[in-house]
Amino acid sequence: MSKAPVITVDGPSGTGKGTVCSVLATKLQWHLLDSGALYRVVAYTAERRGVALDDESALAAIAVSLDLKFENRGPGEDNKTILEASDVSQPIRSEKCGNAASRVAALPTVREALLQRQRQFRQMPGLIADGRDMGTHVFSDAELKIFLTASAEERAKRRYKQLKEKGINVNLRDLSADIAERDRRDKERIVSPLKPAEDAIVIDTTMCDVNAVNRQIFSLVQNRFADLAAFV
Repeated sequence: MSKAPVITVDGPSGTGKGTVCSVLATKLQWHLLDSGALYRVVAYTAERRGVALDDESALAAIAVSLDLKFENRGPGEDNKTILEASDVSQPIRSEKCGNAASRVAALPTVREALLQRQRQFRQMPGLIADGRDMGTHVFSDAELKIFLTASAEERAKRRYKQLKEKGINVNLRDLSADIAERDRRDKERIVSPLKPAEDAIVIDTTMCDVNAVNRQIFSLVQNRFADLAAFV
């Protein structure tokens, strides 16, 4: 195989992508790309520098120059995100930053600026790519493409529970409205809208716990990569 193999896991927020990808990357000992964190870091940096979220050229310049790296902290944990030697893992995971990142992600110039950076994560022995357009655009030649989905109501409940466990005060109704708006923006953007790749395997996680989803995905990986059959 001339290129490192890639497994893409796309879908809207709250479907369990982050947990699934972290577990896969840990078990396979592959690299992990959290593409959503890239857009969150751009939005976070823009806010710190006083750059407007509609200033496309300035945002693209930020995207190109980011001094950024990720560390996989293992199953069930968000990646550790290091920006200019500082751990920004917590601030970029706020709902405010997430909404700003969704606005930034709709800008074609910013997406183009981050495209090559994302593709540089493709290194041996392989890559798990978590995002919204990993299978449709960034790694369209990926060996295995998965698209996770779940009802908006269930995703809002999951996010609400997650934030409450972190001690963050949040209103479920407001959270549901934010998720609905983010979904609309992601699906309607001109460049790389949120949708399953034609050859993606779609998994609805609404009624499934994370262990059931992981088992289903492990089976797909074993069937697609014969040499990894004994990884679980």
